[in-house]
Amino acid sequence: MGHLSQANFVPLNVAVLTLSDTRTLENDKSGQFLVDGLIEAGHNVVERKIIKDDKYTIRAVMSDWIASEHVQVIISTGGTGFTDRDSTPESVAPLFDKEIEGFGELFRHITFLELGTSTVQSRAIGGMANRTAIFCLPGSTGACRTGWTKILKEQLDSTHRPCNFVTHLKPIAK
Repeated sequence: MGHLSQANFVPLNVAVLTLSDTRTLENDKSGQFLVDGLIEAGHNVVERKIIKDDKYTIRAVMSDWIASEHVQVIISTGGTGFTDRDSTPESVAPLFDKEIEGFGELFRHITFLELGTSTVQSRAIGGMANRTAIFCLPGSTGACRTGWTKILKEQLDSTHRPCNFVTHLKPIAK
């Protein structure tokens, strides 16, 4: 026909994980921001958990979601700083089949424009495991807003061009 085909929006199944020793569903503003943004964009939040920042608990929860036939994307918030309790990158990176280097790089670039050199302490990371996209954001609501509105909203949108992550994700089991 000579016309470019317009891709239809594909709602994704997303799990949201908050890593905190103190937050609950009632006061988890960062996790709630992500949930609200995902739903507003048309995605399905199929799992949401708040767990302590413990390396083995993080790996267990993430591994379950990576193996699940119903989770295509995992977004975590928290545990990416430099305190003794922050262990998200060390916990999650060994699970990756491939790292998405550009996610952390772009997140830090955007954050640098907003916050200056303090962004050097951000250890936000992303990767793929079993055709599941995993993005680990800092725990602040501002960082989650930056990650969602400036990167993930477009990259999880099947209509975004020239490319997005949707074609790399596992199909959902019926």
